[in-house]
Amino acid sequence: MSRLSANLLLLLAGAVWGMGFVAQAEAMESIGPFLFVALRFVVAALVVLPFAWREARTARARGGRRLTRAEFGRFGLIGLALFGGMATQQVGLLTTSITNSGFLAGLYVVLTPLLGIALLSGGAGGLSTGDLLTMASAVFWALQVVLIARFVGRGGRPLALSLVQFVVTAVCAGAIALLREPIVLASVREAAPSILYAGVFASGLAFTLQAIGQRYTSAPQAAIFLSSEAPFAALFGRLFGGERIAAIGFVGCGLILLAMLIVELVPLLLARRRSRRPPV
Repeated sequence: MSRLSANLLLLLAGAVWGMGFVAQAEAMESIGPFLFVALRFVVAALVVLPFAWREARTARARGGRRLTRAEFGRFGLIGLALFGGMATQQVGLLTTSITNSGFLAGLYVVLTPLLGIALLSGGAGGLSTGDLLTMASAVFWALQVVLIARFVGRGGRPLALSLVQFVVTAVCAGAIALLREPIVLASVREAAPSILYAGVFASGLAFTLQAIGQRYTSAPQAAIFLSSEAPFAALFGRLFGGERIAAIGFVGCGLILLAMLIVELVPLLLARRRSRRPPV
């Protein structure tokens, strides 16, 4: 796969995630955040399971080796990062808007190469608890992107990784939901459309596209294209979530998006310029 094709896959993943913010917000009108995360990733694991099984059979048929315990452990670590990002983002949506959540979660683009920055706010009226939780999710998203880049690589098994991280996230969220949230079958049925969209598309499809795309591009470039989820979240929040943003909110969103692009593009441009300098 070419780098361009990989980056287009990551752009598609960002668009699907953007719509996923709407589904995440709507689902919590009926069920709790951890129950939603658990059910979402149960669906995602079921979606990717046959493809992961086929991937394993193909690898064995071509003489490839089995995944080691250490590799499964690394995939599980990525799953814990996914759970951390998903849980804090989902709980944050209880007290913040779809637009704020999309842009503040997108701060992982800044954190991916740096893993530390002065975070920016994109909404009006100060920071809510949900905004702060969503900022915290950015740290986990950055960690997830970095771990995928480090542990999967070009010879990895992206579908196996997807399956493992989905199962880990579903188990962690499900355990918390059983302890802290009411589980009512009628409420689950009410939230079923949002659960299915988030499970099949925003999880099963998008996170697998991420794992595949990152095999053929760098972590910084992956972060740039995945950051498209922020403007897509704002767009879909306006179209389907009925959200309206004040002028100062647009300024804040623009600053965050600009910061994302500057942090990723400036080092790439400087490196390209240095490579073109004639030797002395």
